[in-house]
Amino acid sequence: MQTTTASTDQARDDIPVEDFLLAPPRSADRIACRLDPRDLRRLNLYAVLTAAGIAPWPGDREAIEELSVLPDRVHEALHHWLSSGR
Repeated sequence: MQTTTASTDQARDDIPVEDFLLAPPRSADRIACRLDPRDLRRLNLYAVLTAAGIAPWPGDREAIEELSVLPDRVHEALHHWLSSGR
């Protein structure tokens, strides 16, 4: 099989095909991992803050940890407030 390089657009026969094609991942090989709901809420809160353009300051970590303990309905309201652009 011939491959071409982007820089020279010349055919090269010395590069094996295996160097370019990756097999698709097999879902059976994935490691089963479940996040604690508190950790998931914490990660989601960081993501929503970042998407809203609010970079957490170093001292904000403790507040985010405390907010992560609150129930899902509180986080739904937080996410709504932060993403509504009001």
